[in-house]
Amino acid sequence: MISSQTAAKLQSALPFWISFVLIPAIWFAAFVGGWWVLIIPVLTWYLFTGLDIAVGLNLENVDTDTAEHDLKWYKLLTSAWVPIQFLTIFGLIYYVGQAEHLGTWEKIGLFFSVGVATGTIGINYSHELMHQKNKLERWLGDALLAMVLYSHFRSEHLLVHHRYVGTPRDPVTARYGEGFHRFFPRVLRECWQSAFKAEKDMLARKDLPWSDLSNPFFRYWALQAAMLLLALILGGWAGAGLFIFQSFVAIWQLELVNYVEHYGLTRKHLGDGKYEHVQPRHSWNAAHRASNWLLINLQRHSDHHYKPDRRFPLLQNYTEADAPQLPYSYPIMTMAAMYPRLWKRIMNPRVQRWRDMYYPEITQWHDYNKARNPLPR
Repeated sequence: MISSQTAAKLQSALPFWISFVLIPAIWFAAFVGGWWVLIIPVLTWYLFTGLDIAVGLNLENVDTDTAEHDLKWYKLLTSAWVPIQFLTIFGLIYYVGQAEHLGTWEKIGLFFSVGVATGTIGINYSHELMHQKNKLERWLGDALLAMVLYSHFRSEHLLVHHRYVGTPRDPVTARYGEGFHRFFPRVLRECWQSAFKAEKDMLARKDLPWSDLSNPFFRYWALQAAMLLLALILGGWAGAGLFIFQSFVAIWQLELVNYVEHYGLTRKHLGDGKYEHVQPRHSWNAAHRASNWLLINLQRHSDHHYKPDRRFPLLQNYTEADAPQLPYSYPIMTMAAMYPRLWKRIMNPRVQRWRDMYYPEITQWHDYNKARNPLPR
């Protein structure tokens, strides 16, 4: 157990700041061009895979009674990223419009790198911020999501995913046997619909129509429109196109992670639309140290579902006895997810073992596989 006093030190928080290395890397790539424009996927996918092999696993846990004031360096990390990402995206949109040394494909490659960064880091940090009680942090989370045109993720994640994970009502729970190429278009459609419906239903319980200005979707649309307009002003139609492209790449990165986190893991239907409570066994986990630095402990996903408002340094590691473990870290697993045959070869036997371990009494899995069980009440 890592004590509160140790966790509060700057040197304990410093490894999680490694994501800020991506910012000068992106600008360096913009200045020199060439194949350097793809530096970010090389760093996040391959370098951190190598670092995971080199530094191994982190099985230690920080004392969960650590006070808020002892977490200042961790809280500053996620908040500081917001203005830096904003300046990077829109600074680059303006810069590439004037950069004669960058060809069309170099600009596209550069904004592919930007999208990998805004998806891997930006959306992940927005996820941390949206779960906090502090209103400023939630607003910062909204700003990050608007920068990738995916603002409804906040409503979907907080109101749908956490409540209905592992059931047919959760679009984000990847079904057993469902390849990512089928999952991705389904989620793009269903997540928006479920997020809007969740907000509409909340307003209806207050006898208010969906068009009431308290509906956060109006804020989402306004922020996204402002981001698009700024991209258009700074870079013209080409700049707006590059902004939309990096947004798509970021969303793809997010949904790859969503696909990995719950693939094939379903909650038991108890009958009459009732499901068992969410348990640590309903999320895939990874204890790889370096990628957890980069992803601020996102791979400790079971504990996040157990305590959604627990800040990332306090998320607890689970062993194989308590929660299913991925064979590799997220960078490798997300790459594997792009190849359905490889993914199923790696993961389907693990899902089968998970079912045998936790649900030996269930002999028919067809309705679980196809999300055809009754919707939860």
